[in-house]
Amino acid sequence: MQDKQQDEFYNKLRQQLEELDKWPGPYLFKFILPTTHEKEFKKLSSLFDDLGAVINTKQSSKGKYTSVSIHVEMNSPEDVVSKYKEVGEKVEGVISL
Repeated sequence: MQDKQQDEFYNKLRQQLEELDKWPGPYLFKFILPTTHEKEFKKLSSLFDDLGAVINTKQSSKGKYTSVSIHVEMNSPEDVVSKYKEVGEKVEGVISL
């Protein structure tokens, strides 16, 4: 994603989160990784280590991809956006949903 498109996406996400949810509160992050990227999955998991997150995974029907759902308590929409940005910068091949 280009920087301008990313900024627009994150601004829209932040606005939606501010309108729909009460903070602090639970948030569900969803990501997709190629199943062969075990090292990247470990990086992704480690980014949520200190937050008391519950992480669930499920492989696609053909086993090529793994979906990762992360349930965690977040303090604000800005924290959610910051975490998505951090994951995008540090985890290679991740797709944020």
